[in-house]
Amino acid sequence: MDALTLFIIRHAEKPGDEWPGQGLMPNEVSDTESLVLRGWQRAGAWTALFGTKLTGGDYAKPDVIYAATPGANNFPNQGPSRRPAETISVLAARLKLTPNEGFGKGAEQALVTELLTLTGVALVCWEHKAIISDILPLIPVSKGSPPAKWEGSRFDVVLRFDRAKGDDKFAFTELFPKLLPGDSDKPLGS
Repeated sequence: MDALTLFIIRHAEKPGDEWPGQGLMPNEVSDTESLVLRGWQRAGAWTALFGTKLTGGDYAKPDVIYAATPGANNFPNQGPSRRPAETISVLAARLKLTPNEGFGKGAEQALVTELLTLTGVALVCWEHKAIISDILPLIPVSKGSPPAKWEGSRFDVVLRFDRAKGDDKFAFTELFPKLLPGDSDKPLGS
């Protein structure tokens, strides 16, 4: 197999008790399926992290970006969530990449099957519960232990999987870039 680095992030902050305020679509229309202001700030921070050479080797620029299929942009307050697509939208624009939004929630098996055929660097933005239950178990890992739990309050973690050329399994690393005030450096599930 060819070399592949796979980054997995959770969508950025959403409306709720932890981050009050309304979700906002890019056109500033109120929407329960969109990011709150802090989520849009995190989307910008992910862009600085993955879209520049400022961070060194831990956070390589992606060659491809995947996000769960969003709901229709012109119908606020209707699912599915637009948060994964919104989270990576600024990064995709900066890198002049068209994100692959062809896999909806529930199609994680097909997503991972496609991911495992890739080479280079891929970034996936998804919903945290499906990352834990439906994506991570499908990624073959020979070194490191991916988390078994992702707290609902955590939006600040990068899961990195590296497959060397000739290998069929990945080495796993959990990264804590601490991009925004209040971000943690504690592993998920601790």
